[in-house]
Amino acid sequence: MLALARGRLRAIVLDRRLRAKHLARPMSSGRKQFFPNATDAEWRDWRWQLRHGVRSLAELERYIRLTDDERRGCAETSGIFRLGISPYYLSLIDPDHPYCPVRMQSIPVAEEAHTHPGELRDPLGEDRHRPVRAIVHKYPDRVLLLAVDHCSVYCRHCTRRRITSGEEGGISREELQEAIAYLRGHPEVRDVLVSGGDPLLLSTARLLELLEGIRRVPHVEIVRIGTRIPVCLPMRVDDELARALRTFAPLFVVTHFNHAKEITPEAREACARLVDYGIPVENQAVLMRRVNSSARAIKDLMQKCLTMRVRPYYLHQMDVAEGLEHLRTPLSRGVEILRELRGWTSGLAVPHLAVDLPGGGGKVTMQPDYVLEKRARETVFRNYRGERFSYPEPRETDCNVPYDEVFYGARQEDRRPRLPVLP
Repeated sequence: MLALARGRLRAIVLDRRLRAKHLARPMSSGRKQFFPNATDAEWRDWRWQLRHGVRSLAELERYIRLTDDERRGCAETSGIFRLGISPYYLSLIDPDHPYCPVRMQSIPVAEEAHTHPGELRDPLGEDRHRPVRAIVHKYPDRVLLLAVDHCSVYCRHCTRRRITSGEEGGISREELQEAIAYLRGHPEVRDVLVSGGDPLLLSTARLLELLEGIRRVPHVEIVRIGTRIPVCLPMRVDDELARALRTFAPLFVVTHFNHAKEITPEAREACARLVDYGIPVENQAVLMRRVNSSARAIKDLMQKCLTMRVRPYYLHQMDVAEGLEHLRTPLSRGVEILRELRGWTSGLAVPHLAVDLPGGGGKVTMQPDYVLEKRARETVFRNYRGERFSYPEPRETDCNVPYDEVFYGARQEDRRPRLPVLP
């Protein structure tokens, strides 16, 4: 056992040395071009990155030769939604190609300023389920806790832009305490997703204060953190943060890579550090037209996530938030992409295709239909190659589990928590 432990320790040390070697590579062309005077220490300081974020059309034009559409987009959305790009994320932009996926996610176009029929200010119906300002309670046993209203990069596909635009104002410490009090008063809540905005932009001390408050609620079993920090500001994930998060296990980080172009040595370093400290990392991508709406792009993204030990979780259909019509794909496209993945890559690389129903209906999932025919005693399928196979149905169909009453207690399944009734 001791030899095994030493072997694992040597493997971890070697892995960290290899990652440090990756980070010692020459500067990316974007960094050299846009921020030639930034020292390595400054570049790896997440607070320096925040201080030097690009937040206006005039600043952006110093770095990128914008198209007329982008220039109009920046001007026409200035009063609608924030513009903000960290230097790191800006360095990933292809300055010569308007369809660069990083560019399309961070620089607005004119279409974003226009609302189309069916689009909603609150596309997921969250505000109807906010018993207190920082809590959204839509599902029976889990809640969303809104920790902050700001991000390191303001993604143009943001579904919660009514909050991250700054329109509501920041979320105060008192409002977070009110959220903790709500958790204490609702014993049905076993799972808390901390999001926003991006909660990892809180100082480590403030984040720990919040997580400690959540963990003191005895019936909360699982904590999740929804963050795009590993994608847009990976230098924020340092040893201090990862070590601190480890103390709140079971804690999961759910991040948001949308294209393989975002998977850089720095992003790999951030994800590896979290996983090395025992924090599972999962990825939720959003399907966006002309950004990642090809099977090739999604397959590459999901496979590269697995190489970082990041589990592909959801592929989200674009929500019907205001101004996002130009980024939405037909529902059929996501199903087609899954059909092109299933069987042609590892099942681990095939995410759930999720549609968060407009108005607050919650998530449902879609997938290709492989059933060709249902007969009395068999079901006929096609496989991923289009070949026919028959699955014989069993003669016995009683699926009750006799031991449930012993293990769980009689009628335990009927003790279902109720959602709060809001005015």
